[in-house]
Amino acid sequence: MRTAQTWPIAANMLSFGSRAADGTPNLLAPAESWVAQLAQVADLGFTEVDPTDAWLSIGELPEARFAELLVVLKEVGLTVPSVSTTRRSVVDVARGDDYLRWGHAIVDRAPALGAEVVNFGFMQALTPAQERALWFWLADGHHDDLYDNETRDLAVRRIRELADHAAQVGVQISLEMYEDTYIGTPDLAVQFLADVDRENVGLNPDLGNLVRLHRPVEDIPTMFEKVLPYTNFWHIKNYTRDEDPIAGTYATFPTPLVQGVVNYRAVIRRALDFGFEGVFVCEHYGSDSLGVAAINRDYIREVLRGAGR
Repeated sequence: MRTAQTWPIAANMLSFGSRAADGTPNLLAPAESWVAQLAQVADLGFTEVDPTDAWLSIGELPEARFAELLVVLKEVGLTVPSVSTTRRSVVDVARGDDYLRWGHAIVDRAPALGAEVVNFGFMQALTPAQERALWFWLADGHHDDLYDNETRDLAVRRIRELADHAAQVGVQISLEMYEDTYIGTPDLAVQFLADVDRENVGLNPDLGNLVRLHRPVEDIPTMFEKVLPYTNFWHIKNYTRDEDPIAGTYATFPTPLVQGVVNYRAVIRRALDFGFEGVFVCEHYGSDSLGVAAINRDYIREVLRGAGR
């Protein structure tokens, strides 16, 4: 059983973007550039990192460069308990075939990284309006067509295909909840998971993606109660949330876990009640997001200790 001290709590590399300081894509940048970025994570006391493909696309790396990455991770003292994909839906009309192929490549490489879980979702590339917005969630983004049964069936088959591959190498698959996708609400996510019907597939209850929206959302404790029994991995972040139903206005803002609208002290304890033993990945947008992630890591360990772990 994992303890507060041994629980894998990783930093996400989203804050570094996909390019080195000189503008070179991380995929092509020299290993020294990777070291410079990963060392900042290690300097904050992290021992685990999730190298999301929004930072470095593990599935696209040539073999020699993947070997370089393994050396770099060892040098800086970081382990990789999880790998997340971001905005690479396997049913994207234009790139879904590529994303599926790279997804299989990530699954193949997960054991060498030491990763126990690979995260997939159905969110797609930001729209121009989202790219212009102060916060991308303030503009409308991609919507999966919930009435397009053919595409939804394809999504189920492709996740099932990845899950069967992952089972062969001893890896779990997690599905990240995100608004307006096939797993954009707790009920949709639980139904999709049932349709995939694989023991090594669970949910990533990244409900921060939902509580930040400027629209009505389901009662927050009720949402967690629906999905925590199926949770096997967790992108965790928090937001302030204010809504005025009379004026029809909303305001949300990223905060450290302890300060936002979600009471994670209660939610994490509830997840433990359901048997959660998965990896946490700390996320945050804006300001010094990596620094906030470190604060969040310490908060999670304190909550776990308080819960007797």
